[in-house]
Amino acid sequence: MAKTSARRPAAKSAAAKPATRPATKPAKAATKSAKSPAVGFGPETFAFLAELEHHNERPWFEANRERYERCVRGPALAWITAIGPALKTFAPHFVADARPSGGSLMRIHRDTRFAADKRPYKSHVGMHFRHASGKDIHAPGLYVHVEPGRSMLGVGLWHPEPEPLAKIRAYLVEHPERWLAVTGATGFRRHWKLEGESLVRVPRGFDPAHPLADALRRKDHIAMCTVTDAQLAGPVKPFADRFAAASAYLGLLCDALDLAL
Repeated sequence: MAKTSARRPAAKSAAAKPATRPATKPAKAATKSAKSPAVGFGPETFAFLAELEHHNERPWFEANRERYERCVRGPALAWITAIGPALKTFAPHFVADARPSGGSLMRIHRDTRFAADKRPYKSHVGMHFRHASGKDIHAPGLYVHVEPGRSMLGVGLWHPEPEPLAKIRAYLVEHPERWLAVTGATGFRRHWKLEGESLVRVPRGFDPAHPLADALRRKDHIAMCTVTDAQLAGPVKPFADRFAAASAYLGLLCDALDLAL
């Protein structure tokens, strides 16, 4: 009886302790994690993608699906979540959507319906940050490509339809000084290079001798920036900084298409 009565006050005292202190510690840890998430694409990501390149078949993929989820899809979704706040600071109308399906992470499955190459899977990771107005509008975007030895960043429009391309050409004729300032800026040229296809001649209706003849011949308005596997294993901030260095280029294309950056 004496032992029983000795235990009761201790139990009562423990129950009387406030629950605020245990709840506060996890909250602080969560805040710290949100500020500096552990993200990046490590060697296991590139190892999986390299193996998929050589075993691009459904039985192999299904046998290694857990590795895909852990080493590829999981890190990609964490990367998208981490870069989202930074994008809002210089391109608030572009969306970093970390949903597993239908968001910024592009499908690993290839569309083979009309392709001669019937391999079922992509051997790279693609992340596309689209304009908030919707997936189907002809708007510039930001793109991240993760592939062993071939990773890169992209910004702009790839193969735009005739109407938005005509709008961009008309805008360049009206604002040639802006195009020269944006594409000639030191911060832009340090990391980014204009890429894509061009026409042989300046399109009909434009002066062949125009100072921006090369820009007017462009069929694509995209800039690319190469990155290394080692860089992708590190924090997200350097990639956000590179995208920020291309924000004036992105803004020019948005203005040409009457879209908010």
